[in-house]
Amino acid sequence: MTVDTASRLVTVAQPRSPVSEAYRQLRTNIQFYSLDRAVQTVLVTSASPDDGKSTTLANLAVTFAETGRGVLAVDCDLRRPSLHTFFGLSNDVGLTTLIREERTVADVVVDTEVPNLRILPSGPLPPNPAELLGSQRMERVIETLRGMADVILFDSPPMIAVTDAAVLGAKMDGVLLVVSVNKTKRDHVSRAKRLLEKVNAKVLGVVLNNVKFDGSLYRYYG
Repeated sequence: MTVDTASRLVTVAQPRSPVSEAYRQLRTNIQFYSLDRAVQTVLVTSASPDDGKSTTLANLAVTFAETGRGVLAVDCDLRRPSLHTFFGLSNDVGLTTLIREERTVADVVVDTEVPNLRILPSGPLPPNPAELLGSQRMERVIETLRGMADVILFDSPPMIAVTDAAVLGAKMDGVLLVVSVNKTKRDHVSRAKRLLEKVNAKVLGVVLNNVKFDGSLYRYYG
């Protein structure tokens, strides 16, 4: 992993920082949630654009991989995919080529330099993202992926922008909603919550991004 790539992942570049510890706490919360109800597939989405959902997913994936569990991160944002950039990977093939049955899973799932973590990029962007994600082929892909990893994290477009996230949310064991402090509008969050409830998606919780923390904490973790 290059220095530039690692710098985009705080859990890799600064594993002892308070921010990295916050991601581990998020991982722990999800693990405790799944004590009574198995949570293997998790959709990570946001209320509105640029709330930091992909950054959250990438760093959360790293922290899950640190526990020794097999982790698969899947880029279902078929409009503005970015997951491959966090790990310096190609996006030439991926989920869309798998859905179209042009490649096998083994052809499109890629190892990363983080032990136990693999990535399924989005692949070429289709003209009909929502239709692809809501198709029976996508359901078969999800079932296939369930047999390949202990934890599967799915990235998607923001909730209120398009219907993609709602379509996916109904297929997941749980959904994390990412919100950016002092940026995301309250009504956007309320609307996103209603959309998830409408499809009976299980909301695991809300992740607050860009929260200011006490600088003295860094001295403790450093």
